[in-house]
Amino acid sequence: MSIVYKICIVLLIVGGLNWGLIGLFNFNLVGWLFGGATSWLSRIIFSLVGVAAIGAIPALFMPSDPMVSRE
Repeated sequence: MSIVYKICIVLLIVGGLNWGLIGLFNFNLVGWLFGGATSWLSRIIFSLVGVAAIGAIPALFMPSDPMVSRE
């Protein structure tokens, strides 16, 4: 798996955990850690998670398991 997909997966996990906390407890962890949901740093994190989601779309159309090495 390429480093780009690994970064995408990490960002998607961060985003998924944050959405889970928002849904279950109405708590925005990213916003709390970086100065509120509208701070510039939080907005950068949210934007990176969105870009990671777009970057992960091709993995849906790969013929083999993306976790398997293609060596």
